[in-house]
Amino acid sequence: MSETTRSETTLYERIGGEAGVRALTRRFYALMDAMPEAAAARAIHPADLAGSEQKLFEYFTGWLGGPPLFVEKRGPPMLRRRHLHVAIGTAEIAGWLACFRKAWGETVSDPALDAAVLPQVERLAQHMRNIEG
Repeated sequence: MSETTRSETTLYERIGGEAGVRALTRRFYALMDAMPEAAAARAIHPADLAGSEQKLFEYFTGWLGGPPLFVEKRGPPMLRRRHLHVAIGTAEIAGWLACFRKAWGETVSDPALDAAVLPQVERLAQHMRNIEG
């Protein structure tokens, strides 16, 4: 693939389109249920994670350059505002990121994407903080 073609390909396409994003979000929430270090993040989610997984799938689909599913169904993301009803601090962010990093590592086969995506996801997670500590 030429550099020009590669730069015109969206991140969404590079991780495998719908199937790639679905694998990532499905694995992410499976890990949230299984990883002890994600307990604080898991505690602020509903008992059934299916709706949360669907919302994350829709959000990441658009965020990565695919169809704007989240916006079409739910309007502008305004993620921090949508999460103000729950306390998000260091433990919640750390647990969420641990799940995301592990799910990413297990489902995305293009290591060149790590530098393009992971720092942005870390900034997004830190932006969600609404309590100290």
